[in-house]
Amino acid sequence: MTIHAITNTTAITMDSHRRVIENATILFENDRITAVGSADEVAVPAEAERIEGANMISLPGLIDSHAHAGHGLTRNLGGGDGDAWFQACEAIYTRESTPGFWQAEARLSGLERLKAGITTCTMLLGGGADHYRTDTVEAGNLHCEATREIGIRTMLAVGLNRRPFPKAYRSLDLAKEVSLSFEDQLEVCGELARTNRYFLNDCAGICLIMPVYSPEDFAQAPEDIRRMCRAVMDLREDHGLLFTQDGHRSGSIALAEELAILGPWAYLSHSVDLTPEDMAAAKRSGASIVHNPSAIMSVLGRCPAPELRDMGVNVALGSDAAAPDRGYDMFRHMAQCLHYHRRHFRDPEVMMPSDVLQMCTIDAAKAIGMEAELGSLEVGKKADIIMLDRRKPHLYPPMMPLTTVAQFANAADVDTVIVNGKIRMKNRQTALDESAILDAAASEMDAALSRSGLTHLLVE
Repeated sequence: MTIHAITNTTAITMDSHRRVIENATILFENDRITAVGSADEVAVPAEAERIEGANMISLPGLIDSHAHAGHGLTRNLGGGDGDAWFQACEAIYTRESTPGFWQAEARLSGLERLKAGITTCTMLLGGGADHYRTDTVEAGNLHCEATREIGIRTMLAVGLNRRPFPKAYRSLDLAKEVSLSFEDQLEVCGELARTNRYFLNDCAGICLIMPVYSPEDFAQAPEDIRRMCRAVMDLREDHGLLFTQDGHRSGSIALAEELAILGPWAYLSHSVDLTPEDMAAAKRSGASIVHNPSAIMSVLGRCPAPELRDMGVNVALGSDAAAPDRGYDMFRHMAQCLHYHRRHFRDPEVMMPSDVLQMCTIDAAKAIGMEAELGSLEVGKKADIIMLDRRKPHLYPPMMPLTTVAQFANAADVDTVIVNGKIRMKNRQTALDESAILDAAASEMDAALSRSGLTHLLVE
């Protein structure tokens, strides 16, 4: 039984009292927190391995509630041409990607998240509802294996493409054409759920995703869409899975409630330009909303995150990374969230630092049904802890830690990352072969661009 003690730290607990403890001690034994309090309250056992926390801010591991597998390699393509980038993602993911591509991308994005203090993330296996890589279990299994190697938690969202079917793919060995049906994808999702089911301890889990359908979409094929919704919900119930969706707006949440695909096990991304009926449906169902303030959809429309929170709807924060204009720096997305809504209301007090910290810790844990296990520094919870090096000009003087973290910190300030009680990074050093991860990412992307004839997208 290994006991660790973080001493002399400033602890932002995110517990029910939102305690911020100066000169704090945090004890964890194996994978669980056993004590959190001031140095006067918590005695350090003689046998404990000490982690010096002076000049450090300690807080729960950050949770990114919406991001995309694949984009870690493709995000720079197109030089700002969003349509060209999206089309390139579809071409590469469905026809020109190999096992090596998906493995290299998973390792690269996992390393970026680890070094940014993200200990838990929901990753969509592909770029959107037109190209989820669920023609085979291989890409999903490779992502889950990479997650375990990196040592962080991933809830991998696997699911169904937008109708109509079938969809044209090329196999991952590039040897044959694949005509992919809805039933094919559903079967692959079920197999991935059966083989990657221990999210909390094994760090790799599966949730389901299906396209967002607008009222206009639904009017074109109501019975077909109802049939697909029923099939996805049956699979969800069979395996006890969470359910997420990417891109709600303008009446689609109210429709989702009518289609019986909402519940406390659902978390809905983007959610811009919502109608009053949408907001009421989110409240009634117990579904969570994932706000992505740095995403293009939040430029084209607005997520009413403060209003939803005032209604009692749980709202988490997502990066929507990676993409041509954003990465996995959740500190950036916290600050963006503050400015986004303050500008809308022309009020600098609409959202506060503690609000956005909640949205990527305890509220994000609630979105995935893990608020009893993750999201705060409390006795009995998983030892998912990050430590920020405060001894930097942009984080000084050493005061007001909530404001410091939410408005001034960045991913490069993360010094130490602990997941499941294991130290995955210390002094910004990991046990991973980071050079090999970077080199493989560059090599696999070069090969994919060459195969797909898209090297012209490298011109800035």
